[in-house]
Amino acid sequence: MQTPKAESSADLHSALVQTLGLAIAEGNLAPHSILRLDKLEAQHGVSRSVVREATRVLSSMGMLESRRRLGTVVQPEESWNLYDPQVIRWRLASSRRVDQLRALNELRGAIEPQAARLAAERASLDAASDLVSQAARLWAAGQRSDQDEFLRLDIEFHAAVLRASGNPMFSQLHNLVAEVLTGRTEHGLMPQLPQHEALQLHVDVASAIQRGEMNTAHAAMRRIVEQSTEEIGDIWSSHQDVSSASQPPQLGGS
Repeated sequence: MQTPKAESSADLHSALVQTLGLAIAEGNLAPHSILRLDKLEAQHGVSRSVVREATRVLSSMGMLESRRRLGTVVQPEESWNLYDPQVIRWRLASSRRVDQLRALNELRGAIEPQAARLAAERASLDAASDLVSQAARLWAAGQRSDQDEFLRLDIEFHAAVLRASGNPMFSQLHNLVAEVLTGRTEHGLMPQLPQHEALQLHVDVASAIQRGEMNTAHAAMRRIVEQSTEEIGDIWSSHQDVSSASQPPQLGGS
């Protein structure tokens, strides 16, 4: 009979980073609180080297800071690297995910419509044709209600628009957009069947880029982001209504 294989140091380190990152993002480890490394060792059953490596990673994300005479201090949100994909995932997994999605969509609204405008001006014929093909495949996946394929193609489409803008700084934001699209799907804030308008808007963006219509591309992409924000708010509100309805009535005072 084989004995279970012990977890590797890398596995323990990854698990601790995940646990602490989620706790900080949720606020269970409050800003300015001090983490004792010996307590983390005992609480999580890991070695001092694992704890040090985990806190080093979180410090690189701005979530922790090592201070002389104080120790390891939890940092407030304004110190975090909010563009780090892992930080985005932790914030989306927290109870404040709707606020996080709203903030990310506001950032998308500032960047993606302009990227679409620039793509209409700068995209090569091949890149523009590929976008039209991607929009068609996205439409087909949406009509089939193939959510996994739709998500994959949606991420690819938005990344392609950012690349086609010809602005390398826009292009590097594709990971951020991918986290937004993935997060809203994983947390049930995406309609089961994409709306017809959303599918058509992706086609409109691709077609406008192919025709070099900068203002049309900008307007269609802006509407995509606006619709995403509206859907998130509507679905979250419906979830909250269902949750409230399932709670037993409470006595109120006058």
